[in-house]
Parts: sequence; C-alpha cells; structure tokens
Amino acid sequence: MVKVAVMGYGTIGSGVVEILEKNRARIKQTSGKDLVVKYVLDLREFEGDPIQSKIVHDYQTIADDPEIRVVVETMGGVEPAYTFVKAMLEAGKHVTTSNKALVADKGAELIALAREKNVNFLFEASVGGGIPIIRPLISSLTGDEIVEISGIVNGTTNYMLTKMTQEELPFDDVLKEAQAKGYAEKDPTADVEGYDACRKIAILTSLVCGQQVNYEDIHTEGITKITPVDIMYAKEMGRAIKLLAMSRQTEDGYVAMVAPFLLPIEHPLYNVNDVFNAIFVKGNMLGDAMFYGSGAGKLPTASAVVGDIVDMVKHMHTNIILNWDETPAKLADYKNSETRFFVRTKASKAEITEIFGIVEFVDIEELNDEIGFVTLTMNEREYEEKAARLSSVLQMIRFH
Repeated sequence: MVKVAVMGYGTIGSGVVEILEKNRARIKQTSGKDLVVKYVLDLREFEGDPIQSKIVHDYQTIADDPEIRVVVETMGGVEPAYTFVKAMLEAGKHVTTSNKALVADKGAELIALAREKNVNFLFEASVGGGIPIIRPLISSLTGDEIVEISGIVNGTTNYMLTKMTQEELPFDDVLKEAQAKGYAEKDPTADVEGYDACRKIAILTSLVCGQQVNYEDIHTEGITKITPVDIMYAKEMGRAIKLLAMSRQTEDGYVAMVAPFLLPIEHPLYNVNDVFNAIFVKGNMLGDAMFYGSGAGKLPTASAVVGDIVDMVKHMHTNIILNWDETPAKLADYKNSETRFFVRTKASKAEITEIFGIVEFVDIEELNDEIGFVTLTMNEREYEEKAARLSSVLQMIRFH
C-alpha cells in the first residue's frame, strides 16, 4: 500500500481524489500497489463531506509523516506551493503537480532537488491538461532532436476564437459567455493576454533544450485585439485565427513566441476548436506528430496527475532523469524569425506598394474604408521598419 497526500482540494485536487477512489482497482492493477489518500491539505473545512476526516491545515503534518510516499500539489501559484513542494522533496517524498506557474518558475531547481533526494518531481498536468505531452518528450521521443513545438495550449482563448469565428461575435461578448460557462476566470488576464500559454511553452522549451527558459523572455501577445473584422478577413483567405505557443530550433538557439496566427486549412491545428488543445511536435527523425485532447477541466487534468502518481509508484526507488538543469537558456531573438504578415490599414494601395513592394491585397466589399494585404516573407524586424513608415496600421496578424 502507498499512502498519498493531496495539497489543495479545489477543482483538480478533488478530481485526483475522485479518480483514485473510482478507479482504485484499475490503478492497483497498473501500478502494482494499492493507493490510499491519507491527507488532504486545505485552509477550508468540508463539513458533511467524507473528505473532512482527512483534512489537515498544516503542510508540516504531511512532511513529517513517514507513511506518506507521494504528494500531489494542485494549489496553483508559486507561493506557498514552492515552499510546500520543496519541503516534501527534502523529506524524501515524490511530488507531482499540475501547477504551471510553479513549474515554469522553479522547475529546474525542484528537478535537481528531487534528483539529490532520489525521488521524483513530475508535472505532466502542467501543460495541456489531460493531453500526454511531457511524458512522450522525456521518454518516447528521447532519440529525437525536437526542432519545433507549436500548439493551442489554452482552452479559454481557443473557445473564444472558435465562437468569434462561428458566430461573428465581438471579443467582449464572447468573454462574458466564456465566464458564464466557467471557461474563463473572473479575471481572465492570464488567458486572454497569453501569459498562461507563455508559461506552458516555457516549460516545453526547457525540457527540449535542457535549460531553464525564463518565460519573461518570450515575446507574448494575446487575443484582446482580435475583432470580427479580422475574422472576416481570415475567412476570405481560407484561414483560421488561433493563439499559438511556438518554439523552434534555429542556428542561434530556440526562438519562442505566443501570438495569434492565421493558419491555412491544411494545417493540423486548423480544426482544433472549442476548449480542446493540441500540440504539434516536429522531430528530426520522427517528423510530424500531434497530441490532441481535453486541455483543461477537472477530470482530464486530474487524470494526467494520476498518471504521474502511477509512474512514481513504479519508480519508487529510482529518480526518473529529466533533461532540464538550472543553466539559464538564452533564447534567439524572435525578430529574426521570418514569416508573412497580414495587415489592415487605411493607407492607399499606392503607399502600401511603395513601402512593402509586392503584396497580395485582400478585398472585402463592405469594408471600403480600409485595405487588407499580405506581405512577402520577411523577418519581424524588417516588417516593423516598414510598418512604421505606413500612415496607418489597424491590425497585424502573422501567417503560419
């Protein structure tokens, strides 16, 4: 029997407890051990709930109990999660977390501490919810050089862009609907400004390059400026607007970015809609692969956490090697990246042609007070220089 503690009895934490109870026989068969939740750490009381008998309010109770071998952290945020997780690892306990903020900020340090104590720190659920992506990267694809990762890794923004596309609704209306359905937080900033996706691509890039990527070094744009007019242009061009988190290997190192992109219909991420997530991986030997599924939600995310628990139980006396150390990664300058740019402007065609040279104009009859055009391939720096000379720029969205 293996005794487990869960820190945080919110959406994900309660989901972990539910899965461990409902699928107990299956999990025992898979892991070879009977897994039992002994403690649940939370500030609240849960009178009338069977979980109340397991509630503790001091994390030291868990750290000091030698019976606890595996700890689950689902509290969110960097502190006090970092303090609690560090204490658990120092006490020789295995830890799994769904906390992307913690992993992005302290991942390398906690991995090193786990290695020192011959335990494991795993975090499958921190990226992509229920989609298995981290385990494939650290086990199945270890023979590959990963040259590109790009994905839709935020269900809130993907749901909103899907609704805006299908129903031609403005951003504010779709946000209110997403909040009413529980897909968006009361304060949606982390999602709609791209910060959530930024932390996730920082985690994936750190695993791929083996060094600590600072998410603050990643150029990040959200979807707050996307309008129904942008959607009209996208449809006219046979493309869809998606918020992508991207990381690509270049001669100068990995370049990472989060921003809205215009995807062609043949791109595998084009048809990823609603709250679903998908992560596209390109390996130098594998070629292309895509991981698709529920990127958020109570049980899908909890399922990924339980997968980590089973993995740790199977490696109770072995540290699973993760190629991610504390050396700061130096990202390549995203401004050297080349693509085509879609631009909306009130400038004349003559002015556009004079500055940008050959472009592809996108005409929509009912929009006679502006012009849309697509540039030739150029890097970000060259685009910025040319756009600065244009008398008006209403919008810019990159091609992919």
